[in-house]
Amino acid sequence: MRFSERYGYKPVREIIQKESMDDDLKKEIWNNLDIFIFSRYSSRFTDEKDYILHSNLEILVKHLWRTFFKETLDTTPTSLKAFRQDIRNKILKNFEWHQTYSFIEAVLERYPYYGAHEASYYLQEFIRHLNISFQITNSAYRIINNQVTEITSEQEIQSIENALENTNSYSGVQQHLNQALKLMSDRQNSDYRNSIKESISAVESICKIVTNDEKATLGKALKIIEDKFGLHPALKGSLSQLYGYTSDGDGIRHAMLEESNLSYIDAKFMLVACTNFINYLIEKTKD
Repeated sequence: MRFSERYGYKPVREIIQKESMDDDLKKEIWNNLDIFIFSRYSSRFTDEKDYILHSNLEILVKHLWRTFFKETLDTTPTSLKAFRQDIRNKILKNFEWHQTYSFIEAVLERYPYYGAHEASYYLQEFIRHLNISFQITNSAYRIINNQVTEITSEQEIQSIENALENTNSYSGVQQHLNQALKLMSDRQNSDYRNSIKESISAVESICKIVTNDEKATLGKALKIIEDKFGLHPALKGSLSQLYGYTSDGDGIRHAMLEESNLSYIDAKFMLVACTNFINYLIEKTKD
């Protein structure tokens, strides 16, 4: 059993939502659909409040009905209230995770018309708010060029999982990695700067363990590892550069008077880079 499971943390691929979708993410997606699609209903006839025909949603609904649901146009729903409830149930209860992302792409293909100037604005706002929702719920995807695009690969998740498993015998290293993951993915109060710090601290810890020198700096530890185990100079240089980034870049490890510009992407990059090195080093130094 891995550290995250033993101490009640979710497995990595549940924290970073790839090929899955929890209730929080589903609700975020539905709320955006409701705000930017259904709540902006308007009809050419002022006395109509529930009729899809003659409304600004008619083209979208017909497009979804024909191309996404693969139904005949003569059975297109006419009641907005009924169609809205059906989509709500599908998003929150019935769709598989990939169907929901496909549905979003289908909506983006025929985003409702709100006028020459408003259409582009509302579309971009819809995308922006969806991406915010994806970020705060740790989805592995973002909308780029109107397509749902993977930003966290299976290989990256596997690297983090392997490092947590490989460091079962090194509790200090494992704690740093788990804390880095936790700080990066905390939905209420993410801390990317300290997540990066924890990632590099995990590398420092594993270096001190394999060199059997608790006082060794990362630079010294890398030199010892290079001499003892044949660490490739290019790999050593890459790790030294990463350490330099965490020492100087954007104020990490130093008190800051201004807000940091670090993002989820920065923290994820550092965590994956450090777990790759830790996995490599553990394999390299096995007896």
